Amino acid sequence: MSIGRREFLAMPAFFLSARSTDARIDDLSIDFADFAYRAPYKFGGKEVDRVTMLNVKCTLSLKNGKSASGAASMSMGNIWAFPGLPYDTSLNAMKVLAGRIAAITKSYRQYAHPLDVDHELAPEYLKAAADVSRELKLPIPIPKLCVLVTGSPVDAAIHDAFGKLHNVNSFHAAGKAFVQRDLSYYLNDEFRGEYLDPYILPKAVKKVRMYHSAGASDPLTKAEVTKPLHDGLPQTLEDWIPYSGVTAIKIKLNGNDLAWDVDRVAAIHKVTTAAQKKRGFKDWIYSLDFNERCPNVQYLLDFDHQLDGKAPDAFRRVQYVEQPTARDLAKNRKNTMFEAAKLRPVVIDESLTGLDALLLAREMGYTGVALKACKGQSQTLLLAAAAQKYKMFRCVQDLTCPGAALVHSVSIAAHIPGTAAVEANGREYVPSASKGWEKRYPGIFNVRDGYLDTTGLDGPGLGTS
Repeated sequence: MSIGRREFLAMPAFFLSARSTDARIDDLSIDFADFAYRAPYKFGGKEVDRVTMLNVKCTLSLKNGKSASGAASMSMGNIWAFPGLPYDTSLNAMKVLAGRIAAITKSYRQYAHPLDVDHELAPEYLKAAADVSRELKLPIPIPKLCVLVTGSPVDAAIHDAFGKLHNVNSFHAAGKAFVQRDLSYYLNDEFRGEYLDPYILPKAVKKVRMYHSAGASDPLTKAEVTKPLHDGLPQTLEDWIPYSGVTAIKIKLNGNDLAWDVDRVAAIHKVTTAAQKKRGFKDWIYSLDFNERCPNVQYLLDFDHQLDGKAPDAFRRVQYVEQPTARDLAKNRKNTMFEAAKLRPVVIDESLTGLDALLLAREMGYTGVALKACKGQSQTLLLAAAAQKYKMFRCVQDLTCPGAALVHSVSIAAHIPGTAAVEANGREYVPSASKGWEKRYPGIFNVRDGYLDTTGLDGPGLGTS
């Protein structure tokens, strides 16, 4: 016999007896905020010039009546999370879905840990996405990645409130002292008897290397600027490098024009070399992001060969390559990364929607993961543990995250052992969405030495309220 969604939310959860630390959701609300980019950001063959932020507030309480509120936000990122539809169509679908997810979560009346709330409600979120797809008559159903992005600030706000409720950092509130079930319940039997504690640093690292983004249409030098902004911020790569003390550059590539991709990296390397020479800095690095547009792995191998021939020093400085081919790994099993990964880590990003995807990626030769706040705090913690157990390379990428979303991203990078670097491009494209946050976290929003200062990220909650 099947049960309806209302009955599911009202029935006793499949939990052990509730702990005194478990909390109930008393209230949850959402709102949206729109921001224009100061300059367009081109990736995956498309330019984005605006963003809608999904903001979430929630209140939790314990059985003894104590309560606390939390908050979080995330870029909707519909071009990335839900490609294939017109911008307004996919954005509207995500907004409708956000309302459904909020209602489902607010109706959940059990005392539980945030990990268990997410674990129990994730199937309901997917059902809601199917309902929205049908009701809006979308030509493409809302994909799982989009569901994760839409639900991520809801999950983060719950974690934030839970940490504040217990006056501990949210990362530590996900450990054995607060969680009843071991990791095998959320992942697989390889994690039996394990908890998140050894996979989380006891204290945030003091600073995290920042990746500056070079979009596919970003001007590299003043000669390439066609529309000066005059807003007090750099507009070219040659100016951003000394302004933020850039030591790592993420290069957005096309993936369908080999000559252009090679020339773009060579051009960026030429400009970077000149700018770094003026600073007296020698150890900068690159990452390459094809946004899954390479037709096959041979394209990547050919790119590596040609880049090594044209700009060998640039080739040597590439730290990792991000998601070169299509995100649906199951449909593209021939695009294995074994040969490419011999040169440097090849990480999954768009493909990483759960442990099943991570395991499949490993079978196909991927050697790293891109962790993202936009996939949810619960999901990120669990996959970070899996990535560490399987000895995979780890980096943190953003979704042009401003404000609270960037704080969350940096906190992930600062609390997950072995994280190589974190992308932070909101300061480049949409600084208006971070207004006010620089007063609380100056080391995150006013970068001058190429590193994000994590001072303040060990306080109660996630620091996103």
